[in-house]
Amino acid sequence: MSDGHPWWGTWVVRLYERVRKRGYDSLTAFAEARPTASLVALAKELGPDDVAGVQVFKGLVAEAERSHRLTRLMRGQLVRELSEGLPNGWPAVLDDANRFEVAKALSAWIAYTPEPLQDRARQLSLTLLAKPPPPGWRPLGPDDELLRMLLPDEEV
Repeated sequence: MSDGHPWWGTWVVRLYERVRKRGYDSLTAFAEARPTASLVALAKELGPDDVAGVQVFKGLVAEAERSHRLTRLMRGQLVRELSEGLPNGWPAVLDDANRFEVAKALSAWIAYTPEPLQDRARQLSLTLLAKPPPPGWRPLGPDDELLRMLLPDEEV
């Protein structure tokens, strides 16, 4: 029993029980069925009072490390951050207001990127700012063609 606090009790067991109860065999499968949902939204779906977004992410990282799919996790998290930070897609013009929103979304993504891959995340962010994607670009999942080109799969 968690008593309504995300960190009380055996939160990893609670997290996976909730995932299985929803018909998924992994946290990754659960999250990928909701590719644009934020970590907070995923956590609320699993337990509105006793699951935190950071717990969901810790579970996703652990699964990605075991399956050597950290690059895919990176792309998936970028999709989540862009969906939340740029709900109308990539802005047509990077004026001051839009530049701030883009930087905020990319910074949040870098912060969630596992340490060994943060340099790749920073480089990709710089690439997106230097050569912006088409206006309105809004990746809907980790298999987005542009994302796969910018951040190809590697056995990480």
